[in-house]
Amino acid sequence: MTGDPARGWVTTSLDGPVLTVTLDRAEQLNAQTPETWHALAEIGATLPDEVRVVLVRGAGRAFSAGLDRSLFATDPDLPGGLGALLALGDDGARERIRGYQDGFRWLRTPGIVSVAVVQGHAIGAGAQLALACDLRVCGTEATFSLPEARLGLVPDLTGTSTLVQAVGYSRALEMCLTGRKVGAAEALASGLATVVVPTEELEDAVATLVAGIVGPDVRASRETAALVRAAAATDTDAQDAAERAAQVRRLHALVEQAPRSRG
Repeated sequence: MTGDPARGWVTTSLDGPVLTVTLDRAEQLNAQTPETWHALAEIGATLPDEVRVVLVRGAGRAFSAGLDRSLFATDPDLPGGLGALLALGDDGARERIRGYQDGFRWLRTPGIVSVAVVQGHAIGAGAQLALACDLRVCGTEATFSLPEARLGLVPDLTGTSTLVQAVGYSRALEMCLTGRKVGAAEALASGLATVVVPTEELEDAVATLVAGIVGPDVRASRETAALVRAAAATDTDAQDAAERAAQVRRLHALVEQAPRSRG
């Protein structure tokens, strides 16, 4: 089944305890829209009890190139754009972003292990989606970047807390402020990637990892995962709220700076 624009080009398939979630918009490098995030949130809210592993992947040659370009529109009459988001008012914009964050935060739900399968670009929202997962299995050509600050925005899809957890404060700060591309080798060395293999070996590496995750007793596995998560956790609710507030401030600045269209 191909991706439906009304569902953000997101498809799913279930194979026993493994749910595969695919961004299925290969011709647009799996660019994301609000519909993408709503679809992801719905998947998380309706997750079958038997699921133990969630694989998140992108169709084609990229994981996700980030936001659909239409979302950068500052005209308040264009649905889904930055201007329309700000037109909701500050409280409304923060609440709308909270709903978007729901599409990412469930990937660390107790009881499952989420794995991003990253080939090609994972940029902006794409990098944040990969970071939302517990583990990241990458091909050697994979690249990550968080260019939001260079675009006048901030990472607001749960990416700041998950990036710090993955690579530490100093490297996370440098990555977010410069927006530079991080290749697979550096991603592995820094902790951003869990496994890096040649692209032709990516599927085998994923299969081996999944087999290892589902092998132990389900109760022991879930108890162990809960302990590790608790040891690594930051106050993610407060961090998500801080992302929302910062993004609303940036939206004000961008809309004020944007040239006005003439009727």
